Amino acid sequence: MESDARTGTGGLPEGGFVFLSYSHADAKAARTVVESLEQAGFKVWWDQLISGGERFGSSTSQALEAAPAVVVLWSKASLASHWVHDEAAFARDHHRLVPVSLDGSEPPLGFRQFQYIDASREGVRPGSAAMQRVVASLAAMLERAPGPVAAPPSRSPPRIGRRGLLVAAAVVAIAAAGGWGIWKFAGHHEVSGNSIAVLPFDNYGDAADQAYFSDGLAAELRGRLARNPLLKVMGQASSNQFRGDKEDARTISSRLGVTWLLDGNVRVSGGRVRIAMELIDGESGFTRWSNSFDRPLSNIFQVQQEIAEAVDAMLAVEVGAGEETRQARAGTTSDVAAFDAYLRGRDLFGSQRDEASDRGALAYFEQAIAIDPGYAAARAARSQTLAVIANQYAQAEERQRLYVQAVAEAREAIRLAPELADGHAALGYALFYGRLDAAAAEPHYATAERYGGGSPDVLGRYALFRARQRQFEPAERAIAGAIQLDPLNPAMFKTQGLVRYARGDPQGAITAARRALELSPERATLHGDIGNALVQLDRLDEAEAAFALEKAGLLALPGRAIVAARRGDGDTARAQFEELVRRYGDNGFYQQAQVLAQWGKSEEALDALEKALAVKDSGLVTLQVDPYLDPLRDDPRFHALLQSIHFE
Repeated sequence: MESDARTGTGGLPEGGFVFLSYSHADAKAARTVVESLEQAGFKVWWDQLISGGERFGSSTSQALEAAPAVVVLWSKASLASHWVHDEAAFARDHHRLVPVSLDGSEPPLGFRQFQYIDASREGVRPGSAAMQRVVASLAAMLERAPGPVAAPPSRSPPRIGRRGLLVAAAVVAIAAAGGWGIWKFAGHHEVSGNSIAVLPFDNYGDAADQAYFSDGLAAELRGRLARNPLLKVMGQASSNQFRGDKEDARTISSRLGVTWLLDGNVRVSGGRVRIAMELIDGESGFTRWSNSFDRPLSNIFQVQQEIAEAVDAMLAVEVGAGEETRQARAGTTSDVAAFDAYLRGRDLFGSQRDEASDRGALAYFEQAIAIDPGYAAARAARSQTLAVIANQYAQAEERQRLYVQAVAEAREAIRLAPELADGHAALGYALFYGRLDAAAAEPHYATAERYGGGSPDVLGRYALFRARQRQFEPAERAIAGAIQLDPLNPAMFKTQGLVRYARGDPQGAITAARRALELSPERATLHGDIGNALVQLDRLDEAEAAFALEKAGLLALPGRAIVAARRGDGDTARAQFEELVRRYGDNGFYQQAQVLAQWGKSEEALDALEKALAVKDSGLVTLQVDPYLDPLRDDPRFHALLQSIHFE
């Protein structure tokens, strides 16, 4: 407090009370704060209680030392006050600080590791959103239930923005050892579910290209929380729809169908990382827990674990702690440089732009492994990337070499971290698509689903494998679970469409693919999926239009050839078939077989399938469920192919 012209009575309130620190220039706002806190049931000591004749310094010191909570009102005036600085420093060092900005001024250096409540827009009148957060902060600090704070009749309750909540979150100080303080609430709020979304963290770093780090940190926390078998964690694609969004917390929670939101921001600068976090109750829109810290970047792994454990503990009453703590360590690294390379790789791979981005991601994963050979998550990611490059871009010789590496890398990831779901999913994928061995892939897909049931990506891959095994019931359950976890992710609806197509439900496949297109209009392969389903419904004109929109040649060219063949237009079918052979060569044997089977050339179609088997064409994974191959199903050569892939 400032020492200018402060008088009053100095008796200390009995029991726990709140000490108010402010600048004399803000006396009017301070009085409103006192009225608001007293209305909420708190006893407040401020310098207007000092009686005439008492020594100001002595009374203030006694009150400050006795108060279990200190509210500091920051403003342009108080930033220049040495008294306010000293009182705030005492509160900070004794873990009693609740900072409030009256005019939007950021606290001075030494106090910025704490989130502050920004009252510049709502004010500090009773019932304002800012004062409700102050009351919640003090209730947590004093371990008591706050009293009611009536809203002023002239104003309707404010709409609380998500980012506003983050900046203005009610705060308690970091524990003395530098750990995270978990707020305690009397009368814990009852929630209706066990679901949470980790929203994309804002990047406040010095360089714009560090966004991959804040995104990667959010993804890591999402993965750690998903290891709690009792907690449903919203997938990344759906959560990221709200990047920079101005919707309030309740709206976002409702749209995602979750009970809790975890939000934050990250600043990396000069070898240090500063992270601010808050856990928001989606029903009320208010923060239930928040914290922040400023530490060396080398401590980032400890921090990730602490955040996950703190959130898990906060939700323990609702969902149980599960095995998150033990399993969260699976597959991680303790090397910052390896972690950084891994995040860069995952950012590139997740962009799904083109071959160059996938190969760039591969280079980053290899860099992470070179730094830390025991980094199982990086090895699983490298395996997955190798297999995708082999599947989508490589010719026969390179394709087999890449798949061999993918299998070896996934096995090493599993050896290092036996419970790492991504490792098992990567190995299942490499064995199924690379070696065309459904039997060998089976146990790894099953293990991935067991350990990664909270991951929509793992569930999606598992669903597709089951569908191609003609195990449609588990496939439908898995993809439904994936969509529930990530309802705004077009990849989940793409997979749902493929599952329905395999099951013989072309109309359902079209519905799912069109939903994916609504979410991602530029995404490749979806028009081709729709075209294939329309062919099964004999809607050839619509199918032709869909194939005309498809950018992926391995879908568009055979699709147009099949439409022409069904119409009896041999010249067009031949022209499209020849273009398919010219452009894709060995990579297109399976698609050649599809066209030939629909063209009535069964022997030539079987020849093409046998060539596809010889070069390990991954298209053969759909052999059991591809309706284009129905004309071949009674042929012994076709059954021999099914047996070679262990489908029979």
